[in-house]
Amino acid sequence: MKFNVFTEMEYIVKSASTLILNVNALHTAHQKVLTEEFTVSPNIITEELPATAGENRMVRFEVTNPGIIKVAYKATVDNSFKTVDFQGQYEMPVAQFDHTIIPYLYPSRYCQSDKLYRLANDMFGNIVNPFTKVIAITDWIYWHVEYLSGSTNSETSAFDTVTERQGVCRDFAHLGIALCRALTIPARYFTGYAYQLVPPDFHACFEAYINGEWILFDATKLVPLNGMVKIATGRDAADTAIANIFGDVELRTIVVSCELAEEAFEPLKYGHVDYKGIAYL
Repeated sequence: MKFNVFTEMEYIVKSASTLILNVNALHTAHQKVLTEEFTVSPNIITEELPATAGENRMVRFEVTNPGIIKVAYKATVDNSFKTVDFQGQYEMPVAQFDHTIIPYLYPSRYCQSDKLYRLANDMFGNIVNPFTKVIAITDWIYWHVEYLSGSTNSETSAFDTVTERQGVCRDFAHLGIALCRALTIPARYFTGYAYQLVPPDFHACFEAYINGEWILFDATKLVPLNGMVKIATGRDAADTAIANIFGDVELRTIVVSCELAEEAFEPLKYGHVDYKGIAYL
């Protein structure tokens, strides 16, 4: 499925500053970036940084003079996924995990799985099938946490969300990750462009590692699961922030869009009795 993605951000720079942006579509085996363009106006030299935690394509540039700058990124992305059948499956033992998976079992800054161990096991510990277990987690978050714009901030954690029962996509993702890790299911944060998201914005959800596959879940249920264009994955939002700013800089405006580049599209969302998940690689 091909998508056209676009973002434009305008910043007021008040002193010499460095910006590290994370808006480029990721290159993966199942996500091909066909065309792309990253521009800064006025013209500034940029460099793409190699990923060090999780997967991302961060771009760094320095602004030496105060003023207004505009950053724009547009791309056409050919995205695909595979369907994985989890009927009759059992959890994979930790002893069989590849070493690269282990960090996604640990508590992290926004996903304090150690604090949610008792809650997670009381509510979901009796579910044998790991896929239906994560479906139960996402359904519980959807029904028990209110999606409320502006209700949280950059310091809100999964523990805060389960206590306050409100949040946005970032908070829904963090809570899903924390509950999965508390149940010994590796999970990681996913940020990307999302087709049919209203209002248009960057979107956050999560992937759970189930029997050798990273499977996508979205507790907000706001967009089709097959309408995502991956920007980055990591332990939580700290690894995948759209912007890291060093200096006196203020975001003035932001525009985000994700549109079909071809007509045929059949939206996919999970139901509570489904056994088939989708994996983006």
